[in-house]
Amino acid sequence: MVEQIATYEQRIINRFLNRTWGRVMNVTHVMRVVLALLVIGWGSVAGANEVTLKHNGLALNANLLVAEDQTASNRTVLITHGTLAHNRMEIVEALQELLAEEGLNSLAINLSLGIDNRHNSYDCAVPHTYKYSDAVEEISAWVGWLKKGGVEHIIVMGHSRGGNQTAWYAAEHDDPAVKQVVLVAPATWSEQGAATDYKKKYKIDLAEPLKRAREMVANGKGGELMQDIDFIYCSDTQATAEAFVSNYHPDSRRNSPDLFAKIGEPLLVIAGTEDKVVTGLVEQTGKHLGDGNNRLIVIEGADHFFRDLYAEEMVEGLMEFIADH
Repeated sequence: MVEQIATYEQRIINRFLNRTWGRVMNVTHVMRVVLALLVIGWGSVAGANEVTLKHNGLALNANLLVAEDQTASNRTVLITHGTLAHNRMEIVEALQELLAEEGLNSLAINLSLGIDNRHNSYDCAVPHTYKYSDAVEEISAWVGWLKKGGVEHIIVMGHSRGGNQTAWYAAEHDDPAVKQVVLVAPATWSEQGAATDYKKKYKIDLAEPLKRAREMVANGKGGELMQDIDFIYCSDTQATAEAFVSNYHPDSRRNSPDLFAKIGEPLLVIAGTEDKVVTGLVEQTGKHLGDGNNRLIVIEGADHFFRDLYAEEMVEGLMEFIADH
């Protein structure tokens, strides 16, 4: 433990010096950064602009951050957040800021989750009406939006469940504008694991509500709400039968490593040794990663959210990967 702490502190010092020494004498740069933080607050990305598009009757929104000395048509990283989250969560904002420092544009999207112009974490009081695969379609819509804006080099990137949905998108779409795929702690899944987690969290067998939801769908009632249902992170909520089936029926595509062989673009998978949310990722990735175009980076000490310096390590690895491909 002492050695780990010492190593971590040394990394803090080294990275701080490496990243700031070249800017210490640039007073203008420092003042610009300080002013931006004072104006926008610490909880938002400096220089990001919200953009929107219409998709299946819903307004989708995203934060577009164009790096200094870049144009909106230059290389862009399309970032998808995790479960029931949003594009201003810490890991996404950190990624956008660090990518901008490296001269990369980024588009951090908000998945609609069936809500028009959604911005915040999902409110469990709101009925769940979305399908798991809706995210894949929305990622595709944003890729199309970037292409219409002249972007010819897109890197699709996702975290956690968003990482799995990004992998799903890449496995089922072959768009020449998408050049690389980056998955950060992408979700793993197994039928037994899903059933065990549900029983542990909600004290009932997943098979019971899933059977009821399937029967409703089979009887043409997929759009009707199931009352007092436990759904993802929300207990005693409401969800349509179709939404419940979509999110809980066995589907190997929800296990990210099972998709790797179907992804044609160079693939980077990033994992943390202290991740307690996604299990078995490193072991499964080793079996499914495939040829030399693909890479696994394991960051020592990082948990599921890659906070602080771990986010920097993540972006450093990403930049090396892009340079090699």
